[in-house]
Amino acid sequence: MTVGVVGAGISGLSLVRSLADRDVDVVAFDKRDSPGGIMRSKHVDDRVLELGPQRLRLTPGLESMIDDLDLGDRLRYGDDDQPIYVYHDGSLSVVPLSVREAITTDLLSPAAKLRILAEPLTGPPRADETVDAFLTRKFGKQAARRYLGPLYSGLYGTHPKNMLMPYSLGRALEKAGVERSVLLWVVRKLLSGRETPPICTFEGGLGELPSALYEAYDDQIHLETPVERIEPVDGGYALHTSAGIEYVDEVVLTPPAGVCADLLAPVDADLEATLRRFNYNPIGMVYLESDFDGTGIGTLVPPDSDVRISGLTWNASFLERDRLFTCYVDPNTDPEMQERSDDSLGKLAATEFERITGAPAEPIHVHRWNPGMPAYDRSWTAIDDLEPPAGIHFCTNFVDRPGIPGRIRAANRLARELTA
Repeated sequence: MTVGVVGAGISGLSLVRSLADRDVDVVAFDKRDSPGGIMRSKHVDDRVLELGPQRLRLTPGLESMIDDLDLGDRLRYGDDDQPIYVYHDGSLSVVPLSVREAITTDLLSPAAKLRILAEPLTGPPRADETVDAFLTRKFGKQAARRYLGPLYSGLYGTHPKNMLMPYSLGRALEKAGVERSVLLWVVRKLLSGRETPPICTFEGGLGELPSALYEAYDDQIHLETPVERIEPVDGGYALHTSAGIEYVDEVVLTPPAGVCADLLAPVDADLEATLRRFNYNPIGMVYLESDFDGTGIGTLVPPDSDVRISGLTWNASFLERDRLFTCYVDPNTDPEMQERSDDSLGKLAATEFERITGAPAEPIHVHRWNPGMPAYDRSWTAIDDLEPPAGIHFCTNFVDRPGIPGRIRAANRLARELTA
């Protein structure tokens, strides 16, 4: 069996590793000149800027991969015993993610705090329920609108009112084993004594991990070699690349849905049409330098706020990246984002940063992701109609969880299925 992998982001790289370690003939292609996909780091004036995820959780699977790649001495641990804030009513309030914070935070009224305790009396998610409706029904309006909704939806740039539970948060809760009560699940997890994996990065940024994966399996990974189309042939598929044709038995696609649609048009017209239904949200990332000395992991901004950014990561605080902060902008918070120049977007981010923290900031760099993040909005009902033909597989964030540990687990799971 020969497996062809389209894309050398963390999903594709992890799949190559898992298949190669099972002695499967595997070959991967990527149009970029460097591996990693969205997991990339950029060095600007001796600063490490993360162009995608800002940190990782050192899960057992990730730790095993790091050990295999001899990256252990490159690890840099973050301080996750720091609060997350939400910008509400003109000031920063602590997001209550612990019992102590739930008691002391000024984000919620006493009545709203008591309302959260009634969550076990409410029912499980409903089939037609939005994330906003679910969180409001379970925890009350204050908790839902002020921090729970932004905590989940901020990453994707979609309003919780436009996210259907079965296609977004509901899937995450199901995979975590939450059946009815989220609060009781949290209590059981705390009582189990299991420690949360620590926050980590690498000295040179998260991009060190995909670079090491590529170096370990570079014989099977072809950079600067885009796959231009996929065609069915007797018993398998032909990958037409810029360097020639590769014949494989199984194809795994890791790019966004729109790219998959383009590549699979010659294979299945109905599949192509289904893939084009998935929406994505462009994301702008602005890296700021500031003397702000607050202690925390970052700031959430509720989607109905008049603030024109969706959140901040305080890299300077919990990762000790000197005077560095990362600001996120999406069309939901700034409808003019895509029309703005990088200079305009940088000034907007600096202005809103000062509004939130009270400290001035200077833009260092602007990076844009387009198509950006999966929207997990109402278009995600398309997942019900996603029926790839035999030999075509997806290992990508529009069919599974987007986090890096989740992408690694999905790749390992698919490798097991392909070799079963």
